[in-house]
Amino acid sequence: MTDTTTKAPAYLVYMVRDGKEDDQGYWMKVGAAFRHKDGKGINIVLDALPIDGRLIVRQYEPKKKQSTL
Repeated sequence: MTDTTTKAPAYLVYMVRDGKEDDQGYWMKVGAAFRHKDGKGINIVLDALPIDGRLIVRQYEPKKKQSTL
């Protein structure tokens, strides 16, 4: 079972538009997904709803804090 006590999202949601021929796609973060306490589902919270492109859900990986020493 996964840790459900954290308020951090389990996944981030991106809207991706394909680039022109050799260009990479354009990724824009549009939301997050949170695991249910029972571990059997997720809630997806979107800040925007794309009218074109596709939605990609990627596992959230917090950035490591850099030492200020």
